[in-house]
Amino acid sequence: MKTFIHYAPTEIVFGCGKVQEIGSIASRYGKKALLVTVPEFPAVKELYAKVKESLVKSGLEVVHFDGVIPNPTTDVVTEGANMAKASGVDVVIGLGGGSSMDTAKAIAVEATHPGTAWDYNCHTPGPTEATLPIIAIGTTAGTGSQCTQCAVITKTSDKDKSAIWHRNIFPKVAIVDPEVTVTMPKSVTAQTGFDAFCHNFEAYLSVNTNPLVEIMAEEAIKIIKEYLPKALENPDDIEARSKMAWADTLGGLTNSNAGVTLPHGLGMQVGGHAPHVSHGQALAIIYPQFTRYTYLWAIEKFAKVGRILNPDLEKLSDQEAAKESCRAIDDFLKKLDLWIGFKDVNVTKDEIRQIAVHGQVLGDYLNNPRVATIDEMYEILMNCYERKE
Repeated sequence: MKTFIHYAPTEIVFGCGKVQEIGSIASRYGKKALLVTVPEFPAVKELYAKVKESLVKSGLEVVHFDGVIPNPTTDVVTEGANMAKASGVDVVIGLGGGSSMDTAKAIAVEATHPGTAWDYNCHTPGPTEATLPIIAIGTTAGTGSQCTQCAVITKTSDKDKSAIWHRNIFPKVAIVDPEVTVTMPKSVTAQTGFDAFCHNFEAYLSVNTNPLVEIMAEEAIKIIKEYLPKALENPDDIEARSKMAWADTLGGLTNSNAGVTLPHGLGMQVGGHAPHVSHGQALAIIYPQFTRYTYLWAIEKFAKVGRILNPDLEKLSDQEAAKESCRAIDDFLKKLDLWIGFKDVNVTKDEIRQIAVHGQVLGDYLNNPRVATIDEMYEILMNCYERKE
């Protein structure tokens, strides 16, 4: 066996109703908390009030930054960091989807370091231990950000999407409460659920994978195959929501140790150049071409995942099952109503060219079993322009 290091420092507090423990958990880390969220809307009004009440009851003063946007930018992070510095907060709580949790992580860096959070991205030595303690509460089941050392942000002036990737931004605690995901719209459930599939599948394929990651990823993929359709069919199915929250958490644990691969590197550039496209949509668009580009370089693993998605592939050889796994993933996307191309989300061919040009900005593509050139990335993306049956 090859040598490896597996590092997972985040305390995971999992279960229905656990969000109400935020006050006692946060009190371990300080007396003044910055709560980081998107602006309040009806579906989250009760949750926001519940979190604030718990914090106040435990003796914390709460400062609320509600300026998070999808595909968060450096401008938004700076606005939140200025609030954190002015208020003298000593713990940062990200409450929401991946955008809220990533923004909270970046704020925790910028509030305690010279310059901006961008100055500590993955192309630098990264932030120091001065980073404020972070607590993450996920309200979606897909990003895994509650237990990763990653914060994805876009530099507004350059449309450049990159990430802070450093152990000093692992959340101290992740509260994973399946009940808070029940109000997710169907489209968000599908898109974030597919993101959870991608985190696990890509960590499974990654050249940096390890035996523990492989075990967790296989389990997560089995869960997602069974329970994501159930969560879409019945949003109030708390068992399905619980299983998806667990698969999402596994995706964070696998991603944080093995990394993701080509689709995520390209998908994040889609978000930088076309921020109206959600991360889950970008992955769904890229996956049919990615699987066909890659499967011959990881036949055994594609075959195994193909058989999870379609048990009929058990009777085929590994090579045949690996090839058919591409179609099995296509069928899963169709079931999720994510069989889309760039044309469907108003991304132009000129924008596709720019996305490809920046396709090697992030090192995720190097984790792929088959490493793509810029020209190959462009070909993959152009083949995703218009989705045919």
